Amino acid sequence: MSNLRIPTMAEIAAEGREPEILFWVGCAGSFDSRAQKVTVAFCKILNAVGVDFAILGNEESCTGDPARRAGNEFLFQMQALQNIEVLNMYNVKKMVTACPHCFNTIKNEYPALGGNYEVVHHTQLLQELINEGRIKMKEGGEFKGKRITYHDSCYMGRVNGVYEAPREVLQTLDADLVEMKRCKSNGLCCGAGGAQMWKEDEPGNKRINIERAEEALETGAKVVAANCPFCLTMMGDGIKAKDKQEEVMVYDLAELILNNMEG
Repeated sequence: MSNLRIPTMAEIAAEGREPEILFWVGCAGSFDSRAQKVTVAFCKILNAVGVDFAILGNEESCTGDPARRAGNEFLFQMQALQNIEVLNMYNVKKMVTACPHCFNTIKNEYPALGGNYEVVHHTQLLQELINEGRIKMKEGGEFKGKRITYHDSCYMGRVNGVYEAPREVLQTLDADLVEMKRCKSNGLCCGAGGAQMWKEDEPGNKRINIERAEEALETGAKVVAANCPFCLTMMGDGIKAKDKQEEVMVYDLAELILNNMEG
């Protein structure tokens, strides 16, 4: 892969043009060390297949999702309106994000505040690029025949009904895709959604991410695939808590595709 090229909207605007798509990085993708690897992997894929994209960089702020989920509607609207102003200034029409929380908020909640955009999740864009033949996979890559299980994030799955795109992306790896007992519309939360990431656990005898990690381990999979930075952290922590981190890896779909791409 060649050197990473990630232009900002300001740089592109200075050249007097608009990119095909804006990549909304999100707070996790910007600041969390694990999620940053997903951001880099996804940008490498976009570079490799020649997608004309840009990011907002310092002009991007939190979507306000955690504030709204935690009940601070005033803060949510403040953050949302600030973002909408920036997006509309750049005449943004289409956006991709690797975070289901950003995806849901911008797609479904920004229109009420004057922000109307076509929003796709990175798994949907990856599926599109694979279907168009722009992403070509290696024959017999490192995941060929390996058992992989996929964790449906709440905000892509039950909230937005996106179940097939991520699975179609995984099918291209020639892996053995096995489902957990709770999957698709009956999936189980990783334990971080709805602003749970920022609060202490409620009373109970088991953490949700431990329960979910146990379900993943029951499948006998060597790889747990996720599509959300929060799920990535929670599933990774759950696998560690079960002392299985040497045997079972947790990856985002973008990382799996990058590892198996031709070129």
